[in-house]
Amino acid sequence: MAEKLSEKLHSPAPITVTLLDGSHREFAGPVSGADLAAAIGPGLAKAAIAIKLDGRARDLATVIDHDAKVSIIPRDSAVGLEILRHDAAHIMAEAVKELYPDTQVTFGPATETGFYYDFARAEPFTPEDLAKIEARMREIVRRDEKITREVWDREAAIAFFDRIGETYKAEYIGEITEGEEISLYRQGDFVDLCVGPHLPSTGYLGQAFKLMNVAGAYWRGDPKNAQLQRIYGTAFGSQKELDQYLFQLEEAERRDHRRLGRELDLFHLGEEAVGSVFWHPKGWTLYRTIEAYMRRRLDAAGYQEVRGPLLLDRSLWEASGHWENFRENMFIAESRDDRVLAVKPMNCPGHVLIFGNRLRSYRELPLRLAEFGSCHRNEPSGA
Repeated sequence: MAEKLSEKLHSPAPITVTLLDGSHREFAGPVSGADLAAAIGPGLAKAAIAIKLDGRARDLATVIDHDAKVSIIPRDSAVGLEILRHDAAHIMAEAVKELYPDTQVTFGPATETGFYYDFARAEPFTPEDLAKIEARMREIVRRDEKITREVWDREAAIAFFDRIGETYKAEYIGEITEGEEISLYRQGDFVDLCVGPHLPSTGYLGQAFKLMNVAGAYWRGDPKNAQLQRIYGTAFGSQKELDQYLFQLEEAERRDHRRLGRELDLFHLGEEAVGSVFWHPKGWTLYRTIEAYMRRRLDAAGYQEVRGPLLLDRSLWEASGHWENFRENMFIAESRDDRVLAVKPMNCPGHVLIFGNRLRSYRELPLRLAEFGSCHRNEPSGA
C-alpha cells in the first residue's frame, strides 16, 4: 500500500490541452508542442513550426506541464512566416560570423517584408560579400542544425559575450532588468541572445530566401551611437511566393517616382534641400493638376480650405503635446525678440486655433477643414 501511495505521489499529473476550436486533448503528463501536433494528426505535425501557449508564441519543443490553451503555428500562417524570417536573420548572422569572424553581431528582427540584421564591421559589405553570405546561409540550412533554447544567468551571459568579443550583446544584457529571464539560442557553434520563438532546426527555413541590400544604421537607432551595417533580406514559405515578390519589386522599380521624375524631367532631388523637391515646369503643371482634382473632391465632401502659418509659437506646441513628445523631430527657431518658434510638423494644431478663434454653434458641426500646408520634420532620411 505504501508503494502504491508513493507511486501516486510521484506520478505526473494529467494535462488537459484546450485547442483553438474548443476541443480538448488529455495527456497522462507533460507533453511537448511537437508531441501535441503529432497527436492531432500527421499533416499538422509536418506543418507545425511553433505553438502558441496561453496566448504567447513558443518553440515547438516547449513542454506543456499544466492545463492550458494551445494552438499550433503552421509554416504557412502569418505568425509562421514571421518566425521563418526571424530565423533567416539568425542564420544570416551565423553565416557572417563564419565568413568574417571579426564582425560583431547586434540584433536582427523580422520585418513586414523580410528581415535584417545589424553588424559592426570596419570594412563595408560589398555585393560580392552578400553573394557569399547567401551561399553560406544555404549551406547552414542544408546542415539542418538543431536550434535549442537555453536560459542563462545574467552575469554568466554578460561574461560569455564579453569573452567572445560581442560587446554590443554584453552591453544590452547589462541593461536588462534584474530578475528578467535571459534566453539564448544555440544553432551549431553560433549562440545568440533572443526571446524567440525559433524553428526546431535550420533546415526548416528552406531555400526560399534572398539577401537584398546593405544600408547604414545606428546602434539602438540613436545617431549619437556607433554606425552599423544593416543587411536586408527576404524569406517566404515557398519559392513561388519569393519569385512573385521579386517580380513585384522589379515592377515597382520601373515605376519608382525618382526614376520617373528624372526620365520625364518632372523634378529632381538635391543635397541643397534634403527631403524636398525641385519641381520642373512639366512636373509643377502635373502637381497643380492633381491638386485641382483634390480640391474638387474635398469641396464635394464638404471640406473648407484654410491656410495656417508655417512658424508657430512654442506655447502652441506645448499645449498640443508636441513639445514634450516630438521636440527632437521639429525645426526650432528663435526670433529677434527671443521668442521660440517651431516650423510646423503637421497642420492640425493650427486648425484648432482657427476653430477656437470665435464662438461656435453646434449647428456648424461637423466642421471639416482641409489645408495644402507645408509640413517639415527633422527626421532621418527614410524615417
